[in-house]
Amino acid sequence: MAKITKEAALLYHSQGKPGKIEVVPTKPYSTQTDLSLAYSPGVAEPCLEIEKNPQDAYKYTAKGNLVAVISNGTAVLGLGDIGAMAGKPVMEGKGLLFKIYGGIDVFDIEVNEKDPEKFIEAVKAIAPTFGGINLEDIKAPECFEIERRLKEELDIPVMHDDQHGTAIISAAGLLNALEVAGKKIEDVKIVVNGAGAAAISCTKLYEALGATHENIIMLDSKGVITSDREHLDDTKRYFATNRRDLHTLAEAIQGADVFLGLSKGNVLSQDMIRSMAAYPIVFALANPVPEISYEEAMAARPDVLMSTGRSDYPNQINNVIGFPYIFRGALDVASTAINEEMKLAAVRAIANLAKQPVPDVVNEVYHVNNFTFGPEYFIPKPVDPRLITEVSIAVAKAAMESGVARKPITDWEAYRQHLKELMGQESKLTRQLYDTARRDPQRVVFAEGIHPTMLKAAVEAKAEGICHPILLGNDEAIGKLAKELELSLEGIEIVNLRHPNEAPRRERYARILADKRARQGANFQEANDKMFERNYFGMMMVETGEADAFITGLYTKYSNTIKVAKEVIGIRPEFKHFATMHILNSKKGTYFLADTLINRHPDTDTLVDIAKLSKTTVEFFNHTPIMAMLSYSNFGSDNEGSPAKVHEAINILQEDYPNLAIDGEMQVKYAMNNAARDEKYPFTRLKGKDVNTLIFPNLSSANATYQLIQSMEETEIIGPIQMGLNKPIHFTDCEASVRDIVNITAVAVIDAIVYKKQKNQ
Repeated sequence: MAKITKEAALLYHSQGKPGKIEVVPTKPYSTQTDLSLAYSPGVAEPCLEIEKNPQDAYKYTAKGNLVAVISNGTAVLGLGDIGAMAGKPVMEGKGLLFKIYGGIDVFDIEVNEKDPEKFIEAVKAIAPTFGGINLEDIKAPECFEIERRLKEELDIPVMHDDQHGTAIISAAGLLNALEVAGKKIEDVKIVVNGAGAAAISCTKLYEALGATHENIIMLDSKGVITSDREHLDDTKRYFATNRRDLHTLAEAIQGADVFLGLSKGNVLSQDMIRSMAAYPIVFALANPVPEISYEEAMAARPDVLMSTGRSDYPNQINNVIGFPYIFRGALDVASTAINEEMKLAAVRAIANLAKQPVPDVVNEVYHVNNFTFGPEYFIPKPVDPRLITEVSIAVAKAAMESGVARKPITDWEAYRQHLKELMGQESKLTRQLYDTARRDPQRVVFAEGIHPTMLKAAVEAKAEGICHPILLGNDEAIGKLAKELELSLEGIEIVNLRHPNEAPRRERYARILADKRARQGANFQEANDKMFERNYFGMMMVETGEADAFITGLYTKYSNTIKVAKEVIGIRPEFKHFATMHILNSKKGTYFLADTLINRHPDTDTLVDIAKLSKTTVEFFNHTPIMAMLSYSNFGSDNEGSPAKVHEAINILQEDYPNLAIDGEMQVKYAMNNAARDEKYPFTRLKGKDVNTLIFPNLSSANATYQLIQSMEETEIIGPIQMGLNKPIHFTDCEASVRDIVNITAVAVIDAIVYKKQKNQ
């Protein structure tokens, strides 16, 4: 992990707009009408409704998705009592994490008040603003009373994350570490070094999961907390041991099964770890320096099961695995609290997630082939996209079952889909594609079966139920790769096109291709040689009906793939060209861009074909095409070069399709802003319409545009989608992810379904 310097940290927080978060409007505000609805006089109406029924605040305001991160700065990270104002960067950071992981909006509130009673009153006074309250960085023991009182006196979820966040994540880790070690929680001896808010909460949660009170030894800065010590507060007295023979950490840890450190760095020695029981579990959570380093612990005991609070070592105990999703579930049922049942549900959901196959996106972030449940992976990674569904759903269900939910969820599958869409993991369009493909899965050939990404995509597509995969490649090599990646090839056909057993099929394909292209100079020998190439062989499987669709492109240059597709499959007879489209799913809407891959410098005829193909493809995706043909000029203002070609293409298309909403040539700003376009060019066919399809004048502009948007916006890209070939042949590229390929596979399957229906008509 890169070393974080003081200069880099200060620059990060100060450059551009200072801080890390901002408020963004969620309603239109560009017209006087918008402003009158947003404020006076329109705002009076929801005010009156809320006056009659306070719960309508969840309906008419942001309350239901708004959390307060509140602190008095008395226990900030490892910095201690630095004051409310100095703690603000941390609270902003917490707000950022809420947003990016849970889709939750946050106001950070720094209260300059150390007196618990006055702090409680301040929080209660502002509580109507929020749907939940996250208490943060408040020192013990005051934090216990503050949280207890606020939970009792407010009707919204309140959680002190320093206590319960660490407790929930570490408890999930402990359950799994014990499973790996083959031990039972009720039998193990636990040593807790630290007696602050997090340590107390962790230990109480372990007891709730079955840890035996008598098997727990707790230490503070003075040593083992024993029952004969004077001046113990109630919290420490609860964990005081009657064993008078224990005073130091070295004495307490002998024979222990579990060490939980929430204290300070370098207090646990290698000799202490050596004195622990077999398969010791060590959670060294002091930050940034743990109680013992990962390297020292592993050197002392190779059988140790180790967790730290750091991201550069396995099994990180990171609160972000919990709090965004716990609040997400609580907010979505308008819960009145975050209770013990909800916390335990989160523990079990997190623990169970670590036992499931890990998504490819997680493996890619950490540059590994595959995480597998065991000593080095018993806690999910913070980037795991499944956390929001698994944990939020578990918490919401627990809230309902425990009677604190005011807005019950009745359709859990719809809620799961809502969460995925909220975080951009899935859109309505991709879900529709998958659902349609599942109704009639087709035989899809994956050209590069030996490529890890293609292999994972084929396995995932099979698991999604959208196709019957056929992998091209050496069967032994594919089997070895699948074993390394821990992927099941059950139900997946592998075709080794170069195997001697495939010689008859290669020869048959060669004769078909040679006969088809005899007038283009083809002969059998040349065609037979080509059948040793995956693209020729795979496309011939589709051409002969032995497969329904073909996916290629991870290894092959587009120019070569295009050449093969024209030879083997051919262009649909009603067109002279074929093209590709990318679909952009953005917060503003769904947009279709063409041609993004095939035609470098299209002439007028090519542009006409691209537009016609785009019309058909947009309709294929159940959208009504509203089409703008783009250029750097508007409606004939430049009569040379590409604007002239576009202008001529528009004339042809408007004559051929009198009812089609298409116009141009026009600049992008007028295509995307119908108010400006309608005011300046009221004669267009697009008047009053929102454009959803953009036809570019050349390949450079189309390709650059979609890649630019992809790199700058939170936009889902689906494509390239082939348009105009006789049969379903679809392309990827060397940068394609597993998800990209699965998305294209769904498109290819639907393409194949439509092709068969049209053929049988």
